[in-house]
Amino acid sequence: MIEAAFPAPQPGEAAAPYWRALEEGRLVFQRCKSCGHAWLPGRGECPRCLAPDPEWTPAAGNAKLVSWVIFHHGYHEYYAARLPYNVAVVELEEGPRLVSNIVEADGQLKIDMRLELVIQREAGVALARFKPTQGNQS
Repeated sequence: MIEAAFPAPQPGEAAAPYWRALEEGRLVFQRCKSCGHAWLPGRGECPRCLAPDPEWTPAAGNAKLVSWVIFHHGYHEYYAARLPYNVAVVELEEGPRLVSNIVEADGQLKIDMRLELVIQREAGVALARFKPTQGNQS
């Protein structure tokens, strides 16, 4: 059996700084210089006020769990061997939300669970994942 290839991200120009930062061991997000709104994924203008030229800002790496789903069917061949796996929405303490995976949770996920960043490599690509913090009280 031939193993399926990892469906690697294909970042455009707006998201390239995000992926470069992960390769360097950092997580960044965009913040508007005009209104202060913060977001991910990267784009060329603020989604709130449409001001151009947002800035990339380092994230502390602290987050909370907003939502998740557990996949029991691999919708891409690459993930079939990893079943079941979770796909989660996490909210960084700075405000932006991103889609990620929760690791080291032993299936014990709950809304508002406190999380911390873990940068892991998958098929040579640095990915932002999160794990529960110690003493996980909401």
